[in-house]
Amino acid sequence: MFLDEVLPAASKSIIEIGVPAYDFVTTHYKLDKTFNGSILDSTFACNIFDLVYTIGVLIHIHPDDLLANMQKMYSFSRRYILIGEYFNRTPVMIEYQGEKNKLFKRDFGKMFLENFDVALVDYGFLWGHIYDCAGFDDITWWLFVKK
Repeated sequence: MFLDEVLPAASKSIIEIGVPAYDFVTTHYKLDKTFNGSILDSTFACNIFDLVYTIGVLIHIHPDDLLANMQKMYSFSRRYILIGEYFNRTPVMIEYQGEKNKLFKRDFGKMFLENFDVALVDYGFLWGHIYDCAGFDDITWWLFVKK
């Protein structure tokens, strides 16, 4: 786990909806808190984590539920929120593994900034041409700090 390398003393927790992924991560990594289910169903306390982040998660949440999921992330964070997702200036649905309404691209950073009391710390782009071997596929990321 990348965080073990950069912050070995930090406690780490996860919310994972998929059972196979949850089982893998909880078997292979030392985690403080875990939840197997959706972000909306998760039961962690408010302001519990210094950093809350998603990478390739919000793209799979239907637009009707997106703001509620972001609200939950915001409530879990004591300080920072990092979002890394596929970007598109205007919201668009992309067919995913032959199914509709399973992948949505948009400006997640702008949406978060407009709906929550945060300031933008930094943002960037992980170009798949360079970062595919690390598991990133053209991801735009935004780091926010709560005001």
